[in-house]
Amino acid sequence: MSLVIYNTLSREKEPFAPIDAGHVRMYVCGPTVYDYVHIGNARPVVAFDVLYRLLKRRYPRVTYVRNITDIDDRIMVRAADNKESIEALTTRTGDAYKSDMRRLGALAPDFEPRATEYVEPMIDMIERLIARGHAYAAEGHVLFSVPSMSEYGRLSRHTRDELVAGARVDVAPYKKDPADFVLWKPSTPQQPGWDSPWGRGRPGWHIECSAMSGKLLGETFDIHAGGLDLIFPHHENEIAQSRCAFGHGIMATYWMHNGFLNISGEKMSKSLGNFFTVHELLDQYPGEVIRLLLLSAHYRQPLDFTHEGLVQAKATLDRWYGALRGKDVQAAPAVPQSVEDALSDDINTPLAISAIHQLGDPAELRAGANALGLLQQDAEAWFRWTPAGSSGPTDAEIEAAITARQAARKAKDFKESDRIRDDLKAKGVILEDGPKGTTWKRG
Repeated sequence: MSLVIYNTLSREKEPFAPIDAGHVRMYVCGPTVYDYVHIGNARPVVAFDVLYRLLKRRYPRVTYVRNITDIDDRIMVRAADNKESIEALTTRTGDAYKSDMRRLGALAPDFEPRATEYVEPMIDMIERLIARGHAYAAEGHVLFSVPSMSEYGRLSRHTRDELVAGARVDVAPYKKDPADFVLWKPSTPQQPGWDSPWGRGRPGWHIECSAMSGKLLGETFDIHAGGLDLIFPHHENEIAQSRCAFGHGIMATYWMHNGFLNISGEKMSKSLGNFFTVHELLDQYPGEVIRLLLLSAHYRQPLDFTHEGLVQAKATLDRWYGALRGKDVQAAPAVPQSVEDALSDDINTPLAISAIHQLGDPAELRAGANALGLLQQDAEAWFRWTPAGSSGPTDAEIEAAITARQAARKAKDFKESDRIRDDLKAKGVILEDGPKGTTWKRG
């Protein structure tokens, strides 16, 4: 089955046809690293990681770029609050982000550029826009002239009034039009800044992704993806900048956006006490549990992230790993067709999960789950995972208790045998007796 994806630009499913059949190029917007990333930030990483895996199976070369925004007003505020340098803050939080995404089973992108490493290309791009009549300098700022682009608003399909109301930019006397947005802004001596033709300053958010994608993927490329909240103004502005700077009819052929994530039916909010970072959730659950829950809804649909959902995801993975336990199972050489067909239909992960449930052969089970980035570890290691700070018995203590229980059973002291089993169960350890002996798992 050929790959079909939903294109936000056309609001339709379209067959995927790359610009270059030998080289697919994809850009996904990454986080602004001023703290540990929240669980909503992980959804696009996990969803488009599944797409990346599929593309790598289908095409000889795939280049995947996922950026890190390490210059932003929120970063400056947080660094000042923490009494640490911006570099120290973004290095610490950026490294934590990359580690957390690895623990969620996400493959590393081919490039993970930091915005501060690409300021020179941003300045070059802004100069191009000015030379082409799409931007202007005013009072140390440089702004994109929205009226200069006739197709501005095509992605978001906003009206003129909606564009101005939703632009989330300050009303300023130096603007020629209320919808114009900042490409460059001045920095005070206390703020980070770079020398430019318009004075010492720093880039606006939108120009960062345009410059990084242009430098690493080319003036036009295949797929640009991110969260639904980025359609406007971020992605709309990226399109305007890139098309006007490079003179092409497109920036990316396909635009993909994942839906919002709620916590137990409510929008995630620190004030509601339902704000969770990936970092803290990984202390409580294995990464594959979180990943499976993130994939349990179609990427374009809203996802309700709940404790019950995590428990269910853990139970599902227990069943799948249980089918592999005690066997030397390598993944089948090809992803089962039912799973591949589901993913080829706009990355339909719920359908793919349903198909995996129907796989009886352990090699096919592993291959199907691997397509989703699941069943990536040894089954025994899976069942021995413990939450951070757990006060339960160690592996050695469990093995010693099992040995003592076996001795009690051999001596026909079934009361003692049952006591050991029940004691372990009370401590969260489940024993399973089988033809090959006793195995255990943490509940």
